[in-house]
Amino acid sequence: MPKLSCLLLTAALILPRPAFAQSEVVTPNDNLVTDGLPPVPAAIAAAARPYSEFRSAAFWDWHPTRREMIIGTRFGDAPQLHRVRSPGGDRTQLTFFPDPVSGASYQPTDGRYIVFTKDVGGAEFFQKYRYDVATGEITLLTDGKSRNVGGAWSHKGDRYAYMSTRRNGRDLDLWAVDPGNPPSDRLVLQLQGGGYSPLDWSPDDRTILVWQGVSVNESYLWLVDVARGEKTLLAPQPGSESVAYRDAKFSRDGKGIYLSTDQGSEFQRLAYLDLATKGYRFLTTAIPWDVDEFDLSPDDRWIACVTNEDGVGTLHVLNAATGAERRIPRLPAGLISDVRWRKSGAELGFTRSSARTPADAYSLDLTSGTVTRWTESETAGLNTSDFAEAELVHWPSFDRRAISGFLYKPSARVAGRRPVIINIHGGPEGQARPGFLGRNNYYVNELGI
Repeated sequence: MPKLSCLLLTAALILPRPAFAQSEVVTPNDNLVTDGLPPVPAAIAAAARPYSEFRSAAFWDWHPTRREMIIGTRFGDAPQLHRVRSPGGDRTQLTFFPDPVSGASYQPTDGRYIVFTKDVGGAEFFQKYRYDVATGEITLLTDGKSRNVGGAWSHKGDRYAYMSTRRNGRDLDLWAVDPGNPPSDRLVLQLQGGGYSPLDWSPDDRTILVWQGVSVNESYLWLVDVARGEKTLLAPQPGSESVAYRDAKFSRDGKGIYLSTDQGSEFQRLAYLDLATKGYRFLTTAIPWDVDEFDLSPDDRWIACVTNEDGVGTLHVLNAATGAERRIPRLPAGLISDVRWRKSGAELGFTRSSARTPADAYSLDLTSGTVTRWTESETAGLNTSDFAEAELVHWPSFDRRAISGFLYKPSARVAGRRPVIINIHGGPEGQARPGFLGRNNYYVNELGI
């Protein structure tokens, strides 16, 4: 049963039950069978509707030569590619498909076109497309049938690496294409299995860094020679215990790899791996939390990373050489993702959401320390400042461990004892996090739960 239907029916159950005319109640769709449930007043449906009409926006990429960005947001039924030329500026829609666009990036030298990913009908057979910025023309880059995922640009911007099941419909192989010349598409390396993703190109564009995931606790990093189509295991070393990696990027001089790993720790730490000595230099040992993601500034001076601190996403900027942390504004509790530096190296883009705000695109100016909100997604006329903030709470488990969660309290105008909803996250790898509650705000804001 859809969550909104559950919400409306719950609301109906806790309210008095007067008699209603047929026009004053919600009529279920033909595919929804109700048995023993009271009528749901249309007034409740009207009050709940705004809570399902929130929009959001995700930061996807910076233009390589101008201070503007592309984002994903929804004005119709599905998220599409949009361009924003300045903070608070119009969100200019660039694609108009019935199916969602799931990610996009600029050609990295002059931004003359954009490569984006989209599937059809939710089948997850994702295809790669080129959007010509000057003309708006869209060109299919892949075969239209296989599953095509991941994406990493060469530094010259003349090749785009991705994974595809085109060869046999099952295994994800490594492919590369010049998006400006679609017939250049070629198979770089045959692989077995489906857990591969291209992460980065070496500065000379001769090598692709590829991640292989086996489980949440086991993954590998490979170096692929683009010309020869051969792969070499980079990490962990043969015979080592299982290690998990989340992300990795070449240093700008090509002598090392910046990566996040749980090697030798219970946390995902940021580290530098020297390609000559295979030695590690850990940068976030003083931060006792997992590093979720990171990005290296174009001049190799700074690393922006996001840590998961008891569920709260916290942004850090570190000196790439020493690991020393640069002071930046502390953002309110929420979630942060999609961190990416501008080519200038002085501004960082990211997506942020919180209990009171849907996801939107932001930037941090490293020189001034100013955080700028680029988009302000619509909230269906609701004042989100009235929504409950997420309160981090802890309690002991049966085996005396500290368990954390987030508590959302109704406003002070709601008096007396209140019912409580306990929402348990999904599975041992999941975690409750203080993102935007969306339609669940109806329970807290309107029903006082």
